[in-house]
Amino acid sequence: MNTVASIKPLLPANLNVTSSTSDTPQPLPDPAAYGRDLWERSVLFMDTLRERADNMIAHERAGMPPLLDFKYETLLDARQFGRSANYALLRITEVDGNCWDDCVDDTKPPVIVVDPRAGHGPGIGGFKRDSEVGMAMAEGHPVYFVIFFPEPEPDQTLEDVLFALRRFVEEVSARHDGAAPVLYGNCQAGWAVTLLAAHCEGLAGPVVLNGSPLSYWAGEEGVNPMRVTGGLLGGAWLAHLTADLGDGRFDGAWLAQNFESLKPEKAIWEKYANLLTNVDTERDRFLDFERWWNGFYTLSRPEILSITQNLFIGNQLESGEMPIGDHCVADLRKIKSPMIVFASYGDNITPPAQALGWIPEVYKDTADLKAAGQRIVYLTNAHVGHLGIFVSASVAKLEHRAILESLDKIEKLKPGLYEMKIDNPSGDPDCHAPEYKVTFEPRKVSDLKHDVPEQAFEKVEQVSKINEAFYSTFVSPWVRLMTTPASAEMLRLMHPMRVSRLMFSEGYNPWMQFVRQTATSIAETRVPLEPGNSMIQRERAAISAVGDAIERARIKRDATYERTFRTLFGNEKLDTDSNPRMPV
Repeated sequence: MNTVASIKPLLPANLNVTSSTSDTPQPLPDPAAYGRDLWERSVLFMDTLRERADNMIAHERAGMPPLLDFKYETLLDARQFGRSANYALLRITEVDGNCWDDCVDDTKPPVIVVDPRAGHGPGIGGFKRDSEVGMAMAEGHPVYFVIFFPEPEPDQTLEDVLFALRRFVEEVSARHDGAAPVLYGNCQAGWAVTLLAAHCEGLAGPVVLNGSPLSYWAGEEGVNPMRVTGGLLGGAWLAHLTADLGDGRFDGAWLAQNFESLKPEKAIWEKYANLLTNVDTERDRFLDFERWWNGFYTLSRPEILSITQNLFIGNQLESGEMPIGDHCVADLRKIKSPMIVFASYGDNITPPAQALGWIPEVYKDTADLKAAGQRIVYLTNAHVGHLGIFVSASVAKLEHRAILESLDKIEKLKPGLYEMKIDNPSGDPDCHAPEYKVTFEPRKVSDLKHDVPEQAFEKVEQVSKINEAFYSTFVSPWVRLMTTPASAEMLRLMHPMRVSRLMFSEGYNPWMQFVRQTATSIAETRVPLEPGNSMIQRERAAISAVGDAIERARIKRDATYERTFRTLFGNEKLDTDSNPRMPV
């Protein structure tokens, strides 16, 4: 899964700075003052990285608890179930000093938010006040949050996880006189919630999928190269090898590294350049986000193999062929609860094609969808990034509030496909109906149809099966024989995502003590240069130019990936330019 354009909403504004065109005489540059300012910012920048490393160590020593910005209590711990899984159900009890009794309207359905296991820990749906959890509580809904623990249970499977999630839904429903809870699935949790809804017919209420990929072969050439990487790597065998070297566990740091490599100009350059340039104002926000970003959780070997083989490589969810254990196959047509799909064109991890492409695959046309008695509503954002769908203040205050306030209307819609449109004349995201107006415009299933080179991806699936069979039979037994808990821990600690962070900790690098002391001294007398300083503007222009160069290199890299994919698996174009773009 799987970038860091997705973290753009959490980062400061673009670094491009346009110099003033005013006729007012500008003061002459002062190289000495700029040099002093740059040196002070550099020390404070290094000290911020030191604090990030120390926060990471402290978080791991504390057991990596969920980073929720709300008080909560644990209701169920699935590790204690007869069929155990590393999941737990929380009840949000307090927001901004207001307790459950002050916030909750018993007439509104409960909301269950499920975060993704995509390398990081739980919390993205609620680690800020302006998030899904915060908005649902503000609207009076009883809110429950599903978390998971850093380590999976031994040989934990997706079937075990679904069993635990079903127990959670039953518990919440029982607490609210049988009311069917609204299921919120974020990113990779979307397919888990979708599978849950298919197996909880009549038990689950509306299903809200936020940035959730269900069609893994869909996308645009030149925009979504991640869908071809499985073929270039030979399929699922590499994930199997990584889990074997981890002594049966797949390190989530690999998934986080994949995110960052998708757009290195954002994740590896602009994020840190923004911090250096604006260290006086951005330090706290940087550290707040990095607490979540650098908490790496693991998956079990059976889980990562099932995910890579059946979803990323096999794309079996939309085709109704995804196995759940040895006795069940998921069928999305069984879902009768209304489905609300929220996607963004600024999301390069889950583009709208991957969030919506499953609909014309499951239902052959609009008449088929209506005959199935299903109601599917989708809404799109023009620019917000992946993580911004969950925690961006402007999105949380408008789109998520509009979804919650429109649940009754959605459930009363006639079967069919609708696009949800929000008209907000005021432009203020912190408003309520009727200050904004929501309409549901009928759409055709064919509107969401995208041409996908299925033959090429089917070849990838066959290659993956062959490589996986060979690896499982002839290589995996030897790798497992040579792997020990000590060797797995050594590889975990040596992962680049950890080394690049921990190298700035005083515990690993004694020189950082001098940085901390110097930063403390600087903070006492710090007087930053004005943002309009001509040399500061030149610095930002140089930073922007480097970012542009990295972006151009990344675009060439992605184009090479796609050309190689076409050469290996077929000469057909990965996506046709004639495909209509879904209305925004």
